Amino acid sequence: MHIAMIGSGYVGLVSGACLADFGHVVTCVDKDLAKIEALKRGEIPIFEPGLEALVETNARQNRLTFTTDLAPAVVKADAVFIAVGTPSRRGDGHADLTYVYEAAREIAASLSGFTVVVTKSTVPVGTGDEVERIIRETNPSAEFAVVSNPEFLREGAAINDFKRPDRIVIGTDDMRAREVMSEIYRPLYLNQPPILFMGRRTSELTKYAANAFLATKITFINEMADLCEKTGANVQDVARGIGLDNRIGSKFLHAGPGYGGSCFPKDTLALIKTAHDFDTNVRIVETVAAVNEERKAQMAHKVISACGGSVKGKVIALLGLAFKPNTDDMRDAPSIEIVRVLEEAGASIRAFDPEAIGQARPIMPKVAFCEEPYGCLEGADALVIVTEWDAFRALDLPRIKGALKSPVVVDLRNIYRPEEMRKLGFAYTSVGRV
Repeated sequence: MHIAMIGSGYVGLVSGACLADFGHVVTCVDKDLAKIEALKRGEIPIFEPGLEALVETNARQNRLTFTTDLAPAVVKADAVFIAVGTPSRRGDGHADLTYVYEAAREIAASLSGFTVVVTKSTVPVGTGDEVERIIRETNPSAEFAVVSNPEFLREGAAINDFKRPDRIVIGTDDMRAREVMSEIYRPLYLNQPPILFMGRRTSELTKYAANAFLATKITFINEMADLCEKTGANVQDVARGIGLDNRIGSKFLHAGPGYGGSCFPKDTLALIKTAHDFDTNVRIVETVAAVNEERKAQMAHKVISACGGSVKGKVIALLGLAFKPNTDDMRDAPSIEIVRVLEEAGASIRAFDPEAIGQARPIMPKVAFCEEPYGCLEGADALVIVTEWDAFRALDLPRIKGALKSPVVVDLRNIYRPEEMRKLGFAYTSVGRV
């Protein structure tokens, strides 16, 4: 099938490359000429394992192309996916749908024959209705159906998530649209993931509900970690003890500095705003969002406490900046608030991250960025592990101790064992363990 993917950011590029790998002919459209020219040269603007090779293969085989010209891509498309950004709107936290509605107007002008218009972007309930209204207003003679098809991609594992999904959610009551969407995802039938057809508004809400629930699990285990520290319990054992219950599950029960990234922060805020718009309460989600914001600063104060109550004039070395491993995404990363609080307390920050330094530089102008972890630690007063990159899981601990001015390690991801670290002579602090 011929597919136009409007937007070549994280979701659009991953989705477009994977659909092309299924055998569809995909045209990725973006207004950013520099980005499109870079993609044509095989330069990928984001870090996602396996994406560069996937793009190169499908571009070489002419199943994946890139352009700034929307009209020709839409004219020949069986389905047009809207995969533009929906950032949090300043002031009220609602999803900013400016780019979605702009895309809808441009798509409307170029529709030819029956076309399925798919909202892949994460959008509040009722957005599909407005997209449909805009298209009908712009092009009354157009023959189309608007479908909701939210993405459930984890950064760092997005290709596997797209190709081996837990489920595919499709919101439509139009039978022709249902047939088109079934054909698009037909290559996945071998893996037999459930394809859940539902109403469009239900599909839109399903995406927000999923992310809010996962954010709640993260926040819950972080609060349990605080209680473990007060009571002398071990949060990792607690997580295992509850995670083996099939009703709960073990995923997203890892205590740490709070959630970040492109989805959970903005989606929880957007869900809260949607609930307010419909005059209902989502008090659990409101609490989750508030607690998570407090958590980041709390982790900085954990570092200050580990340094004897003051970091004024001290050098703090951070390993990891991205909000999670295997991505360069710095959006709402806990490291941002941790750095801000430590700098306000008088510390100088050095930092190393395998991929995120380029994204971090403009956000953290005072930080001294290093090219490798051990150089980052040399002469520092404390080491703080912020992101659990695999490269940090088997560091040369005697070398670290020799490099640090003081053997203070604050492990915000619990990747080392407290008893081993103390045996080696470290003043070791972790999360939810004593």
